[in-house]
Amino acid sequence: MKARQFLLFAVVLIFISACQSGVYSASTEAAIQEEGLRADEEVDVTEVNPEGDLNPESVDSVNELSNPTAEPTPEVLNPLTGLPVQNLENLALPPALVSVTNFPPTARPQAGLSFSPLVFELYIGDGMTRYLALFYGDYPKAAVPDPADDAGEALAEGVQPPTAEIGPIRSGRLPYEYIRKLFNGFIVMASAYSKVAAQLDEYVNVFGSDTMDVNSALIPVDRLEDIARANQEELGEFNLSGMAFDAQPPAQGKPAHSLWVFYAYKNQVFWRYNDEDGSFHRWQDNADGSTFIEQTDRLNGEPLTYENVIVLFADHEVENTYLIDINLLYVKKGKALLFRDGLMQEIFWTTKSEEYEQTTGDFRPIRFIDAEGNPVLLKPGQTWVEIVPGYTVYWETVNSEKYNQLVAGRSKGSGYWGLYFDLED
Repeated sequence: MKARQFLLFAVVLIFISACQSGVYSASTEAAIQEEGLRADEEVDVTEVNPEGDLNPESVDSVNELSNPTAEPTPEVLNPLTGLPVQNLENLALPPALVSVTNFPPTARPQAGLSFSPLVFELYIGDGMTRYLALFYGDYPKAAVPDPADDAGEALAEGVQPPTAEIGPIRSGRLPYEYIRKLFNGFIVMASAYSKVAAQLDEYVNVFGSDTMDVNSALIPVDRLEDIARANQEELGEFNLSGMAFDAQPPAQGKPAHSLWVFYAYKNQVFWRYNDEDGSFHRWQDNADGSTFIEQTDRLNGEPLTYENVIVLFADHEVENTYLIDINLLYVKKGKALLFRDGLMQEIFWTTKSEEYEQTTGDFRPIRFIDAEGNPVLLKPGQTWVEIVPGYTVYWETVNSEKYNQLVAGRSKGSGYWGLYFDLED
């Protein structure tokens, strides 16, 4: 009888301390109501201190006792990154595809790119490229000011926190519609040439606050979310499957320390692999052919880093200097290069119609495959896609930091890769 009284006393102590420590649960209550422990089980009363709080070591034992079958909540992964999503409600919203300018250089640093799961860079003529940045799942957030600086003190005094914006936003282009269809999303742009706009569907125009400043068109993230909700019912269900991920580095691949992409003399891109964070950092020339600057995100000052950089070779059709079409739909097998984990793999891409497309009439995203048609595994994280003409030449070049001389050197085994084309020859 005394043993049973001692046991009940110990259970009561555990119950009180659990309530005070925030670990009380319905399963704990049920265990107590049923007297929880058998009379022959021992209870170590040293786990309860005189103040009635649980020692850190006892928390796990109480949780195991109260809910022995509990399992952690499974993580929900973003199908475009293979990483957990924080805001699950946003997964029901259609993807937003934002036209982000890269020229003039005063548009840099752009805002929000470091939060995009998937960015497409395409040539738009006159030596310029433009980005179509996809936003899905967790939306961009502005950096919170340090409490120690003036902005932080103002925030503490009730001033509104900084607004997260995406941009600068510029006009739409013909290939945007194909990418939009592949992801069943909507386009955000700053208008478009009439011939282009006539071929675009499901778009929203965003205009700048200063008609004299081409970089003034930005969209607040909360407005982007509102637009996504407004289009949710109209766009309907969508299927973003097709991309496959694996954290394990590929067993095969050629060394890839860097990638230089020559779009034009005033638009050269340099990707440098960083061993510490396992991603490629993006550098951009300053429209002068020689000075390279590491690109950052205006929202947080962080470098633009991507776990995967993909070079996608596609047929380009030049109608005029500013009107370039790119064939991205119904492609059975196109050539591509995958850069991940400091390695380069020659792969393929496809948007061919399969059972899902034929049954629903909708598309799925671009799929990356090997020569046999099996999915190619990307590294979990963000992906940047460089879209270049199908005839673009690429080579492994010498270890040189003089990026404008990379065309001249062509030695194998260095891990310094270069791509070059001139669409307007």
